[in-house]
Amino acid sequence: MKKKSYNVAVAGATGVVGKEMLRVLDERKFPVGEIRLLASERSAGERLAFRGKEEVVRLLEKETFEGMDIGLFSPGGKVSAKYAPVAAKAGCVVVDNTSHFRMDPDVPLVVPEVNAGAIAGYKKKNIISNPNCSTIQMVVALKPLHDNFKIKRVVVSTYQSVSGAGREAMDELSEQVRNIFNMKDPPVEVLPHQIAFNCLPQVDSFLEDGYTREEAKMANETKKIFNDDSIKVTATTVRVPVFVGHSESINVETEKGFNLDEVREVLKNAPGIEVVDNPGDKSYPTALDCAERDEVFVGRIRRDDTVENGLNLWVVSDNLRKGAALNAVQIAEILIKEYL
Repeated sequence: MKKKSYNVAVAGATGVVGKEMLRVLDERKFPVGEIRLLASERSAGERLAFRGKEEVVRLLEKETFEGMDIGLFSPGGKVSAKYAPVAAKAGCVVVDNTSHFRMDPDVPLVVPEVNAGAIAGYKKKNIISNPNCSTIQMVVALKPLHDNFKIKRVVVSTYQSVSGAGREAMDELSEQVRNIFNMKDPPVEVLPHQIAFNCLPQVDSFLEDGYTREEAKMANETKKIFNDDSIKVTATTVRVPVFVGHSESINVETEKGFNLDEVREVLKNAPGIEVVDNPGDKSYPTALDCAERDEVFVGRIRRDDTVENGLNLWVVSDNLRKGAALNAVQIAEILIKEYL
């Protein structure tokens, strides 16, 4: 017999993604029985509003998962590595937003519009991974193209907002702008260089091959999500002075030919996508347009004539919602509908 409500633990509840998870749970009327908000010693004792009540944030520790059905995790990779298996062992199915478990072959990596069936594999470890925020919006846009025209190669350049680096990065951008306008030196502590009025071609740390971890994530996660190692993906990820919303310039090469009307129709009919593509009217999606929206927006759809079946797209999404919190809650919705 199905439960009428489910006990939900939110680990990392006081972070920007944790707070967004609470908003999304409320907005989508997820059937929450008990909500348990968990964080580090620094944030334990704070109060957060959820459905008209003030909930006290508890210290994240091993005992806090007893009686929980679902855990929505966004506390940082090291914390998830320690506590997600503990929660899973206690019978709490973890949906983890960190990178720690993404490439584990026994942990499903899921974007519901793309590979919802993979959720069935959660029982191996009682853990499901949320992909990287940049990967999520890209694969939502690529899925209908791959199904219809078979993607061979993807070249993507990202324009990622500072919220992807957390609240501290957002605060740093604000402080830098204030200081610059007041003729003071801008503080540079969170991001590697000044982000105000600047673009940084570095998201995450560098690997030995010269790519960043973020760029490697986009390539590796796309192959796992599509269950297709033949897709070639190369990425350049850039941090830009935008508070919320990641933008991506995506160049796609397909095996099958297409015309642009077909492409637009395929994208318009795909779940989770909003096509905004009328350049004559200056109609294309921007980061401001996608803020607090659930859709992945696609525009600037045009042919790349330098290869036989080439296509260019501009893809924008709210990285805190579809790129993190919404995707996790969508996974939890499928869990309670199909498996719990």
